[in-house]
Amino acid sequence: MIDARSSGGDGAARSVAPLVDHLFRRCAGRLVSSLCRALGAHELDLAEEVVQDALLKALRIWPYEGIPRDPEAWIFRVAKNRALDVLRRRGHVEESVAPERLAHITPPAPEAPGAFDDELAMLLMCCHPALPFDARVALTLRTVGGLSTDEIAAAFLTSRATVQQRIVRAKRAVAERRLSLELPDGGLPDGRRESVLAVLYLMFNEGYAASEGDALVRAELCGESIRLARILADHPVLGAPEVDALLALLLFQASRLPAREGEDGSLVLLADQDRTLWDRRLVAEGFHRLERAIEADRLTRWHLEAGIASGHAAAPSWEETDWARILDVYDLLAEVAPSPVVALNRAVAMAMARGAEAGLEALDAIDPATLPGYHLLPAARGHLLAMAGRPEEAAVETRRALMACRNRPVRAYLERRIAELEEQPAGTPGRLPLPTLRSP
Repeated sequence: MIDARSSGGDGAARSVAPLVDHLFRRCAGRLVSSLCRALGAHELDLAEEVVQDALLKALRIWPYEGIPRDPEAWIFRVAKNRALDVLRRRGHVEESVAPERLAHITPPAPEAPGAFDDELAMLLMCCHPALPFDARVALTLRTVGGLSTDEIAAAFLTSRATVQQRIVRAKRAVAERRLSLELPDGGLPDGRRESVLAVLYLMFNEGYAASEGDALVRAELCGESIRLARILADHPVLGAPEVDALLALLLFQASRLPAREGEDGSLVLLADQDRTLWDRRLVAEGFHRLERAIEADRLTRWHLEAGIASGHAAAPSWEETDWARILDVYDLLAEVAPSPVVALNRAVAMAMARGAEAGLEALDAIDPATLPGYHLLPAARGHLLAMAGRPEEAAVETRRALMACRNRPVRAYLERRIAELEEQPAGTPGRLPLPTLRSP
């Protein structure tokens, strides 16, 4: 045990809180999945409730009694006992679950063979085609990814209330249909796999560019999405070329994380990053996964997005980036998987390949109503206007981006950018750093 009492209650609580948050991000989904395997998927609410109760109990007790040697096992034991208490009070233990099955399950050990089966089964169950697509994504992000309702709302570019309704409806459908956590014997249908991939992508995006708060990057979310993508990609039955393509995309993006933040936590744009800090092991694995993905009999959005990311990964510098090739891939992506955010990314690539005015023309074709509250739309417009030598207009758009942005490091960057634009003489082309764009 680590004796947290030695630093006093308040200090100990402050030291325990990050650990509990880490456990929530790293293992809550795994613990909920294992409990649901014994309880049944219709008891998803109960499984989530008891794991959350156990985490709250840890926050109350550990500052005074010390942190257990195996915190995850402690959380699991407390959650399991709480679930048994609830079932006994209901008086329907025999009907709901075999008590001996629940009583004897143990915390899932990541190093054990097949340890991820429960979590993978939960991921697939949450993405069941019986659930509406948006509900599948929201439920999985909440249950497996550990995202808050506000974080999911930001990822969906929608309201908190809408996300809450989707999750409630999804859980009700899971219970009513008695969906199973059993892994399918054959391969996954394309529609179900696409749901899983969309979830992993959104989870990674929230980690790579946090929608709100004081942190620019939430590396644990990126790590979790990569971990789950690897499990799925390497599964002998459920793996597929498009899973490798998504994993390649995530690996390329994650390789930049060491260079995305300054020492003070400030945003460092792609144009300004020290590429010697990029994780070349992740880049190498990304190219390996992309090679495996080429075996596909059709081109998916994941192949194309990974191809774009590989172009940045292969470029020795910002100036040597092959923007013409990247724009060609964006043209294909706009045909295969059109969306307002893809159009926004394409407009920036257009500006880099063919000039600011061409980029602005492409940007003007995007209906702002399709990206409500999305700060990167005015931010990109501000960048392109500055590149075109129109700093006053650029400052106006950047202020709009600042008003919509809820992430502190990004807000600080936008404030600095506004100050720079106010000093830029009209008619002087500005340098265009590529904004961090996120795709719902």
